[in-house]
Amino acid sequence: MSKSSSPASEAKRIAKRIARAGVCSRRDAERLIEAGKVVVNGKVLKSPALNVVDTDEIIVKGKPLPKGEPVRLWRYHKPRGRVTSHRDPQGRPTVFEALPDHLPRVISVGRLDFNTEGLMLLTTDGDLARHLELPSTGWRRRYRVRAFGKVTQAELDGLKKGLVIGGVRYGAIDAVLAREGNNPWINLALCEGKNREVRRVMEHLGLKVSRLIRVSYGPFQLNDLASGAVEEVKRRVLAEQLGQKQARRFSLGPQSQLARATGSAGEREVTKQKKPVRTRNRSRKSSSGRAGRPGR
Repeated sequence: MSKSSSPASEAKRIAKRIARAGVCSRRDAERLIEAGKVVVNGKVLKSPALNVVDTDEIIVKGKPLPKGEPVRLWRYHKPRGRVTSHRDPQGRPTVFEALPDHLPRVISVGRLDFNTEGLMLLTTDGDLARHLELPSTGWRRRYRVRAFGKVTQAELDGLKKGLVIGGVRYGAIDAVLAREGNNPWINLALCEGKNREVRRVMEHLGLKVSRLIRVSYGPFQLNDLASGAVEEVKRRVLAEQLGQKQARRFSLGPQSQLARATGSAGEREVTKQKKPVRTRNRSRKSSSGRAGRPGR
């Protein structure tokens, strides 16, 4: 039970507080609580059914919970050869090691696997990350794929109905053969993004992926963002893309500004942003990964 009931300090569910601090999603926070890795005011929690306030002392996995950051979002051009995690048992380089020092603690919106490159979204808010990952947002992930082998447009059209591979059901995929031959280029669009989905679907068609690039995530485009560069999305732009209801949920701007937002979570392109910042190839002790959905 919270040791403070001051009205100046708004009470929040413990899992929501952890997510807002950018440690992980709310769902993952509940798992940490069930595993006995969250301590509030000296007591190990056994249930996420607890409200906390700013004066409560919260320890997560042995470390004090950081103060919550304002909800922010960045575009990041992930290069090949980096793991989307803050720690890798195999000692491979990670995405979070290379981020610039001025960035706060961030988590990824979903993942890209080690050899996949292209657009990733980074945020300070675990709840926002989880919201953007859900297929219910209607935001498509678009990829360019180069593969070894041959495929016809008719075979690619069959993916629109979805398919089952190894007992796993994959949803509808729009695929266009951009270049024919033994090393075709294929443009893909999908809404789910299950574990290694693109590679497994291509293998199902007899193709071996040699290069996989995510070029957009919902309305956010990779465009000419340099490999390794990171660029913040303006709060106003993020609010407009989320729509009024979700913008209010994530406290993105005053009511007057939200009223002028489009109110839809569509896929209008977002391209104009300030100059991106290049990442550095060195370790950040304060970086944070997330045990989120595996890469594509």
